[in-house]
Amino acid sequence: MSTGPNRILDEFAKLMTDAAGAAQGVRREVEGAFKGQAERILNSMDVVQREEFEAVRDMAVKAREDNIQLAARVEALEERLAELTGQATPAASPKPRAKK
Repeated sequence: MSTGPNRILDEFAKLMTDAAGAAQGVRREVEGAFKGQAERILNSMDVVQREEFEAVRDMAVKAREDNIQLAARVEALEERLAELTGQATPAASPKPRAKK
């Protein structure tokens, strides 16, 4: 057994090591509690997750592109129908602007 100042320093170092370990444990507990509370608050606010938002945004972009293509096909078919029936092409109706 060591005696004197070395023993005091050894005990002090052990105490500091234990205190650091306990502080890390407390930090993990606080972080976990904070994340849980933040998640509950966000869920109660009906906030969507980023992945869900991006998936819906991608679907909207694709739907907009499909809509533009379909409008062009309808216009071409109307012109073709007018040619086949010998009618004048209908007056160009103003196209709705795409919202961004």
